[in-house]
Amino acid sequence: MISLRIEGRTGVPPYLQIVQQVRQALRMGLLEPGDRLPTVKEVVGEVAVNPNTVLRAYRELEHDGLVEGRAGQGTFVVGLPAGPPPGTHTRLGRSLARWVAEARAAGLDDEAMESLLRVTLRAAEEEGVA
Repeated sequence: MISLRIEGRTGVPPYLQIVQQVRQALRMGLLEPGDRLPTVKEVVGEVAVNPNTVLRAYRELEHDGLVEGRAGQGTFVVGLPAGPPPGTHTRLGRSLARWVAEARAAGLDDEAMESLLRVTLRAAEEEGVA
């Protein structure tokens, strides 16, 4: 089971943070079809949000075909987000972790790494369009 967290300073609504974290867990292989999500009560106790916030997040995930609620049993994963399989994300994540370590060793802080990533993504996008 995953542990959810809410960051108040991000500007991202709490329900959307929950949705994003569940999707990320699915992409990384931390959650698989058949796994049960934490109950609304468990999430409320863990991150101190309104139960309606959790219900809204779970409804959105259900609408996207990723989870389904089962009366008296909980909410279960029934699908994966579109895209490459979880193993791909895991492999690329390890590669990215090595890059981050190399960037830190070269003296880059988080802001510099984020800027470099944004510039690189834009350049790749422009190359694909040209």
